[in-house]
Amino acid sequence: MKKKIEILAPAKDLIGGMAAINSGADAVYIGAPQFGARSNANNSIEDVAALVQYAHLFNAQVFVVMNTILYDNELETCRKMIYELYDIGVDALIIQDMAIMEMELPPIVLHASTQANNRDADKIKFLKDAGIKRVVLARELNLHQIKEIYDHADVELEFFVTGALCVSFSGNCYMSVANGERSANRGSCAQNCRLPYNLIDGNGETLIKNSHLLSIKDLDISDQIPNLVEAGIVSFKIEGRLKDVVYVKNNVSFLRQKLDSYLEGAGSDKYTKASSGKCTYTFDSSLSRTFNRGYTDYFVNDRNHSIGSWESPKSKGQYIGKLIRTIGNAYEIENGELLNNGDGLCFINENNEADGIYVNKAENGKIYPNVLKEVKDGTFIYRNNDAAFIKIVEREDSAVRKLSTTLLLTETETGFELIATDEDGNVSIVNLEHSKEQTKTGESIEENIKTQLAKTGFTPYNADEITIMFSQNWFLPISKINEMRRTVYDQLTQIRLANYKREEHQLVKTSHPYPETKLDFMYNVSNKTARKFYERHGVTEIEKAFELQWDPGKSRVMTTKYCIKYELKKCPIHQKDIMGVKVKEPLVLKQGELEYKLKFNCKPCEMEIWEKDAEFEIEEDHFH
Repeated sequence: MKKKIEILAPAKDLIGGMAAINSGADAVYIGAPQFGARSNANNSIEDVAALVQYAHLFNAQVFVVMNTILYDNELETCRKMIYELYDIGVDALIIQDMAIMEMELPPIVLHASTQANNRDADKIKFLKDAGIKRVVLARELNLHQIKEIYDHADVELEFFVTGALCVSFSGNCYMSVANGERSANRGSCAQNCRLPYNLIDGNGETLIKNSHLLSIKDLDISDQIPNLVEAGIVSFKIEGRLKDVVYVKNNVSFLRQKLDSYLEGAGSDKYTKASSGKCTYTFDSSLSRTFNRGYTDYFVNDRNHSIGSWESPKSKGQYIGKLIRTIGNAYEIENGELLNNGDGLCFINENNEADGIYVNKAENGKIYPNVLKEVKDGTFIYRNNDAAFIKIVEREDSAVRKLSTTLLLTETETGFELIATDEDGNVSIVNLEHSKEQTKTGESIEENIKTQLAKTGFTPYNADEITIMFSQNWFLPISKINEMRRTVYDQLTQIRLANYKREEHQLVKTSHPYPETKLDFMYNVSNKTARKFYERHGVTEIEKAFELQWDPGKSRVMTTKYCIKYELKKCPIHQKDIMGVKVKEPLVLKQGELEYKLKFNCKPCEMEIWEKDAEFEIEEDHFH
């Protein structure tokens, strides 16, 4: 059996989910009425049910995100909702809170969300043994670590391949809740990481002013797909349940083409795609043409590049060229002929801030903006709103997915029979009672019949091969041929849905030991049921979740692999030779009233962010 490799796309809503399927996604993940980690991307049960129907037609799956932490008074609502989702045919739930593992559930497959901070091989093995079918890995892992996890835990692994990055270890960011009680773990992150900060050193000197020091670039590791598949990844996830349809279609089609060329080439003997149908596109996808903050491969190939996006947390877009000069009320830009009326352009101004202009008119290589701003010659110009591209991609027919079928029209005792067989071996048969008369001219109308049968139009099918087996040149009215074609395909849809096999898994309670016996607040235990789960697995001490107990002013609010010292080229490990004078610690981030202290743990290569009154020892670099 070849191993199935999947592209997993985000769906803000039903329309977005269908667009993702049409663009080639093998699976989509979507929010239900509540408990998803994007509280403004929730959907009704009816809409999720409609998406399930649509996806299953192509053998694609639908996963529902229920990855917030739960409070005691929400557990029963959550449990009832899981039954509703199971009843409408959802393929799996993506969860963070272990209370769900303790509930009496229908036999629905469970995936551990990246919010559960999955980067330790022993904990991932524990989850597998507890009944979790798939684990969504932390984005901070490199290829070597992924391989180790796969060898140790032998569980399905999912990994992010494109989209925005959380600067913090997922599930372990408490910045938003500490600043205003909006909990990221409850789906309402305020994105404090995307604000501008001043960086102040231990002498009180301001090293950097008004810069987005915690904002990082977006992820693109699409070039690593073959290596990641070999390391054990079966699902490539695109981030973005808040993103628009154009972003989803562009990302999905880009990855579909990349993955297919691997699956049809170097990976063809071992791997295959996870769903059915073939896609055609009217646009050339390119990751630079929709929302992005510039791209990084993060840590998949270890730490070797700067990953900050300090000028702006907004989309930078596609690099066009340098500003040559300003003439009158227009700009002359390198490669200006690529630009169109209605485009949005972005550049970094003299104050090192992201600034933008709107193209009113582009002609003869000159760009007439809505407002003429002073831009220095030589400034890099990016396009972050590509009007012509958006217009093409937004069209419903810009990405079309069709299932391949063969049609066979034969005669019977009392009339005619049309048989449709699809690429997965499903068969639909329609019989027509009809008198047999030869054509008036006595010549065959086979070509006419084939033309009518090929008109699959807005159905999800293509008739790739049509065979007509008649003993004589029978006549058939066009209306009858069309009716048979419509009926055979309507039936085929019903047959495909009836034959869809959803994987089921009944959770059996276990008591194998959890790898830790003491859990601090970063385990996000926010209800009695999750506590019971961990206790049954041998945990003796459990701190309450941050949301229920934090000590304002003195808490650690983030742990991250991202390192400001490294970004400043002052890392005592990786940049010894070029670092020059050490920075005086503690380094402080300041934003108006907000103030944070940075702590650097060089051994695990991590940075912690603490509230301003926290006390901690500054680590000296003496562990080499």
